[in-house]
Amino acid sequence: MQYKIIGTTVPAVEIELSSGNSVYTQSGGMAWMSDNISMDTNTRGGFIKGLARAFGGESMFMVTYSASSNASICFSSTAPGSIMAINAEEHSGMILQKGSFLCAEDGVQITTVWRKGIMKGLFGGEGFIMQKVEGSGTLWMEIDGDAVEKELAPGEVIKVDTGNVVAFDSSVTYDIERVKGFKNIFLGGEGLFITTLQGPGKVILQTQNLVDFARRIGSMLPTPTQTQSQPINSN
Repeated sequence: MQYKIIGTTVPAVEIELSSGNSVYTQSGGMAWMSDNISMDTNTRGGFIKGLARAFGGESMFMVTYSASSNASICFSSTAPGSIMAINAEEHSGMILQKGSFLCAEDGVQITTVWRKGIMKGLFGGEGFIMQKVEGSGTLWMEIDGDAVEKELAPGEVIKVDTGNVVAFDSSVTYDIERVKGFKNIFLGGEGLFITTLQGPGKVILQTQNLVDFARRIGSMLPTPTQTQSQPINSN
């Protein structure tokens, strides 16, 4: 299946479909498409799987787009960043953080993964549910900022702010570690917990933490009290 990434600040992926080809995305993920493409909205796997996706921060419903003849369809990212394609067969079992799935060929299966341990669920930054890639075909991920790929050697450990993790191979061990030291916790700006990833396997990181970015923007917005106290210009 041919595709191209277009745009820079808020990129999109434009996919060329042949007759009978299908791709799917979360509801509301399509930007534009040819006239000869049909839509089918469903829970993709049943109500329980749809509900699990909803708990994981994704859409309960998925939309499958099928071409009746040669056509094109475009899916755009939801925030400034980049788009990355992975081959599901080469990365079978790869774990994705919530919010990173953009779209995929029909042969790709996205299943939910319940992470073990209260610490990981409460303080890992991604909740108790993540997503696992299976099947065959291409999957496209949206990444906040730029993508950084690292290949960890057996036993090699990298410590990452939770919001900067995009995906990692199933062979990578994921854990949560408490930041040590009173000053580091309250003055270091990294919070109480940090993610540790131990190889072997591929790790995909993102240079922007969208949650931190949203907090920074929110801190600059006027509060309702500030808005109401502004003087009215009589001119």
